[in-house]
Amino acid sequence: MAASSSWVELLKNSQKTCMIQDGRRKLHFTLQDGRELAEEYNVKTNELVVRKWKKKSTLGGAGNWEYEVGEQLATKNIQAEGLMESNTNPIFVRKDTALSFQWRIRNLPYPIDTYNVTCDDNQNIIIRTTNKKYYKKFGIPDMERCNLKLEQSQLSIAHANNTLIVTYKKPTGILEMEKELQTEFSKLKASKDGDVDCTPS
Repeated sequence: MAASSSWVELLKNSQKTCMIQDGRRKLHFTLQDGRELAEEYNVKTNELVVRKWKKKSTLGGAGNWEYEVGEQLATKNIQAEGLMESNTNPIFVRKDTALSFQWRIRNLPYPIDTYNVTCDDNQNIIIRTTNKKYYKKFGIPDMERCNLKLEQSQLSIAHANNTLIVTYKKPTGILEMEKELQTEFSKLKASKDGDVDCTPS
């Protein structure tokens, strides 16, 4: 699959640093186009816990991290308290498993038959509610990077504890690519004390 191999090559050819901390393998990539990618994997399971991107701002300065997987831990800032979102608003977070892409939308109290989750022709997943209380459209960057089309049959939902769980089963091509990347990452020498240059010799 050419598209997935080009993604693997992009990461292989980037500048890499890695460290092991708090039970996670933390990888930092500086891509040839200047973007930065940071990933964190559970050391025991190799499951992806965090993936975030940073690109230079329009003025050339350092931009903010944008989370693709996982979420930024809330930090208390007294000055910002007046601007904080209501803790009853839906919170949309991607948390993958070994075999599936998965999203959790907290603070959605409606019963499961309220939700209609579909794949559209533009390679997006759309969540609608029959009571028109929630709408969300999103893609799967991993699938887009590999030029793989979404299939409705691979999509499923569950609901528990006021949380809607949307699951998309990873296709074979994605699983094979992730396995290849884990093999590459296992070759990197990781420091437990701080970042080290992990460019393979």
